[in-house]
This record gives sequence, structure tokens and C-alpha cells, in this order.
Amino acid sequence: MNSPFRNLKSYSAACGFRGADHIHEHLPPQARKELKEVGWAKGLELAKLARREGQHFDCATWLHRAREMPKDQFKQEVEKELTGRETEPWEIIYFKLYRSQTPVIERAIEAAALMLGSDRSRGYCLEMICADFLAGANMDNGNPEMLLYSMTRFFKFLPGEQQKAFLGDLVEKAS
Repeated sequence: MNSPFRNLKSYSAACGFRGADHIHEHLPPQARKELKEVGWAKGLELAKLARREGQHFDCATWLHRAREMPKDQFKQEVEKELTGRETEPWEIIYFKLYRSQTPVIERAIEAAALMLGSDRSRGYCLEMICADFLAGANMDNGNPEMLLYSMTRFFKFLPGEQQKAFLGDLVEKAS
């Protein structure tokens, strides 16, 4: 049988990873010289910028940032530059679910996505489900600070027009 992978030398080649040589292709000469100083992780981020910006890549500024910033902060700066928006630090959380729990959780996340907009991440949907739960749990005699925090998080993600309408209703009821 003729496999399309028969001429590839490694798994990395099959996936399209080309290693350190790939980073060098996109970086200007002065950045290549300083790559060992800033490290490969930051070098990969520099290559993303250089690939996108081409001749307009501000190598000196980005090398300075790479040298001065911790790796995670530098990655966030690059992400902000590439996407045009601020990204919040994130982490992956693992926990065990029983198979009987999965359908309930999946349905809740799907329902939240329908209400919040399908462009929202599953993590965001889970956060809103939890915030809703906490807001309800704290209405009776719970912690009013947690209720305020939940309401603030909900408000922040409303579209501009809905934020204005909400504030208008709030002012009207306070008078």
C-alpha cells in the first residue's frame, strides 16, 4: 500500500513541525543572533510576529520586550499584538466526572451557550452557570459580596445596549 507518510522522517514532519529552522526563517538576522539569549519559547512568539509583519517587524522593540518580560507576560503581549485584544491569563482545570453527570453538564453548557451566544467558550459558559448558582445561593442570607461579584461579572458581558438599559432601570428604581 502507498502511504503518503512513507517519505517522512518523523512524527514532527508529518504534523508540519519544522523545529528551530522554522523559527529562523521568519526572524531578521539580529534576532537570530539573540535567539539563545531570549529562549526558544519567546523565539517562537517572535517568529509569529515577524511572519505576520514581514519587513515592518520592529525587531529591536520586540527583542527588548522578550529580554525584559517573563515568558507568560511576553506571550500575552504577542497575543494582544496579533489579535488586537487583551487576553486574560488562563489555566486548564481537570476534575473527574461520572458518566451519569456528563449529560447534565453538557446540556447546561449548551443552554448557556444558546443564551450567551454560541461564540462564547465553554469555560465562559461554565463560569456564568456558576455565577448564576452563586447569585441564587446568596440571595437569602448568604454573602452579599459574592452576589455583587456575580452581578458585576454578568453585567460586564452584556452588550453595550443591554448595559445601558440595565443601568437605566437601576437608576429608575433607585429614584
